[in-house]
Amino acid sequence: MKPNRLEAFSDGVIAIIITIMVLELRVPEAPTLAALAAGWPTFLSYLLSFTIVAIYWINHHLVHLACRVDPPVLWANTNLLFWMSLMPFVTAWMGESRTAPWPTAAYALVATLCSISFFLLRAAIARQHEGKADFAELNAQLIRKNLLAIVIYVSATAAALVLPALSLGLCALPALMYFLPERHAKSCPS
Repeated sequence: MKPNRLEAFSDGVIAIIITIMVLELRVPEAPTLAALAAGWPTFLSYLLSFTIVAIYWINHHLVHLACRVDPPVLWANTNLLFWMSLMPFVTAWMGESRTAPWPTAAYALVATLCSISFFLLRAAIARQHEGKADFAELNAQLIRKNLLAIVIYVSATAAALVLPALSLGLCALPALMYFLPERHAKSCPS
């Protein structure tokens, strides 16, 4: 299987995830600004989740660097998509609960597991590039950024049980770190 096929499948799954998240936004019952403003927690959780999923989509394009789509890459990608598919559920739960501790902790935990899964996908692709200097530099940058994101998300999970607002702030930090994708090494020759 070529990387573009894996990427196309992942693009479709990610598009469905975003669609499900937006369908969780409810139209206010009353046609007033006050009724619209009452839904701010749900909208903010959607905004954060949309940003996180979009950043995973943008950075997921590192699959172009896979020389082949072998079982480790396939399973790492499937693992990432599984945890990302839970984003609509934890986003809705957290938004509807107005960022109560347990729903916020579940949200941060899913974000943690997405980050770990992205780390595993990157590692599966990196194994195909052992000994290549141009990829080693990119890989080192991605490892540092990804490990920092994991630490932040783990901290956000713990913080959610005490200070949910702090947890959400922590969950936004990796989004800021990943806002711009890394410059990628050259892909494998055909």
